[in-house]
Amino acid sequence: MQLDDLIKILNYPTISIVGQKITVGQWFLMPIVLYIGYLLTRGLVNLISRSLMSKKADPNLIHLIRRIIYVLAITISLVTILDLINVPITAFAFLSGAIAIGFGFGAQNIINNFISGWILMWERPIRISDFLEVDGVKGVVEEINTRSTRIRRVDGVHLLIPNSKLLENTVVNRTLVDHVMRTTVSVGVAYGSPVKTVAGLILRAAKEQEVILQNPPPVVTFEDFADSSLVFEVNFWINARVDSTLRITRSDVRFRIAELFDENNIVISFPQRDLHIDGSLTVIKEAVKKNESV
Repeated sequence: MQLDDLIKILNYPTISIVGQKITVGQWFLMPIVLYIGYLLTRGLVNLISRSLMSKKADPNLIHLIRRIIYVLAITISLVTILDLINVPITAFAFLSGAIAIGFGFGAQNIINNFISGWILMWERPIRISDFLEVDGVKGVVEEINTRSTRIRRVDGVHLLIPNSKLLENTVVNRTLVDHVMRTTVSVGVAYGSPVKTVAGLILRAAKEQEVILQNPPPVVTFEDFADSSLVFEVNFWINARVDSTLRITRSDVRFRIAELFDENNIVISFPQRDLHIDGSLTVIKEAVKKNESV
């Protein structure tokens, strides 16, 4: 096959778009342009990401910049392809408007989640590595995508939550401002226990834990005269990123409280009932005499 024959094949028209005929050569050229654009975009994204990571930039900022670069790259690639096939962008103005209206009615949820994803990445009310509580589910944010957000639950299970749900519903972000959290440990002791001593031992158990912050300091309160116990609570603050840190700290405080109570003969209460028999003394004596006569 000669060069002239190859040129004729490449220039052979196939279909027409808004009055512009697309040749065989242009069909071959479009995927090549897309592939080159993909390689350039990926290289640029990786270069910028490594540069920002070396400067210890915020992972959420890196994620947002990556998304913006990809959107710009897709837009530039589409404009370039239209220019290569000599199709003016204005020719798609009316068509794109009609498609947008139809697509909007049929895919409202998808568009809503897409816009919500960009709002989350731009305003950053929720960031990567934040600890969230959504509808009773607790977990750490691992990735914010354009449609959904991936959360790793405390038991290791991954959840995909639509972005619109994170904006429209109440979300507890425990690490939005800082990682300081407050938690409580309750304990009941038997009636008759020295309450001042009990409060001092509970406070000591909390202060001995290194992870518990001393500013603000732990606070012990005498909560209630319960049915079977005198109830005390100790409230303290720790610097925790995940819920497991809270559980482990509470467990350590309880272990230490049990040790200190055992050393000081303080009894941890348990359910009990006092039985009072109210009867006539005469009736009891008569019953005793009858038993003796028998």
